[in-house]
Amino acid sequence: MAAASTTAERTQAVKDYVFSHVSNSDHWALPFFDVHLPGWLTLHGLMLIVAALILIALFGLAFRRNDRVPRGLAGALEAIVKFVRDNISIANLGEEDGRRMAPLFCSLFFFVLTLNLMGIVPLFATATGNLGVTTALALVTLGVMIGGAIYKNGLIGFAKAFVPAGIPIPVLIILAPIEFMGMFIKTFALTIRLFANMLAGHIVIFVLLGLVVIFGGIALPSVVLAIGIDLLEVLIAPLQAYIFTLLSAMFIAQIHHPEH
Repeated sequence: MAAASTTAERTQAVKDYVFSHVSNSDHWALPFFDVHLPGWLTLHGLMLIVAALILIALFGLAFRRNDRVPRGLAGALEAIVKFVRDNISIANLGEEDGRRMAPLFCSLFFFVLTLNLMGIVPLFATATGNLGVTTALALVTLGVMIGGAIYKNGLIGFAKAFVPAGIPIPVLIILAPIEFMGMFIKTFALTIRLFANMLAGHIVIFVLLGLVVIFGGIALPSVVLAIGIDLLEVLIAPLQAYIFTLLSAMFIAQIHHPEH
C-alpha cells in the first residue's frame, strides 16, 4: 500500500486489504509469518476448532475441582450458565423443556460469544462474519425446531403448528403455507443478523484506519473513531451471542408449544 501513489490507487489498495482480511482464506496471517492451511481446512474453519478447544480448556480449568461453592472463574461461568438457563431457556420453553434444553442454549451462547470475541483479537479472524458459519449455526436451531417438534408432538402435532385454531378454511389455505415458510424465514433472519452485525463492524474499523493511508495525517481523527468502534465491539460480541441464543429459544418454543 505504501507504493501506491495516487488517491485512486491507495483507495483500491485499502479496499483489497479490507476484503482480504474479512474473507475466508487458505492461510493464517501471523505477525512474522503465514501458516498455510491444508486443503481441507480454511481459516474460519480453523477458528471454529480453536474456539471449541478454548471452551473445553476453559471449562476444564474452571471445574477441575469439585468445590461445593464455585469460586473465581467457575463462579463466573456458573452465573452465566444460570442466566442462560433461567432467563432464556426456561423463560421461553417452560420449566421441564427449559431445563432439558438448557445445555443446547448454553453451548450456542458460549460458542458464538467465543467466536465473536476472537474476532476482536488481531491474531484471530471473525468466523461469525462468514455467512457459511452463521448458516450452520442457524441450521442447528432449525433442526431442533423440526426434529424436536416431531419428537415432542408427533408428525400430526408438528403439522398442526402451522394451522392456527379457529381460522376459516379459505384464509387457512393462504395462512398455513405462510406459517410454514415463516419457519425458514426465521432461520434466514438468524443467519443474516449475526453475519451482518459482525462483518459490518470489522469493515467499518478497517475503512476508518484506511482513511489515514488514503489521505494521510489529515485523517488521523478517524483512528480515534476506529478505536471507539473497536471498544464497542467488545460490548457487541456478548450482545449478539445473547440475541442469537434468545431468538433461537423463542423460535423453538413457538413450534414446540404452538398452543401458546
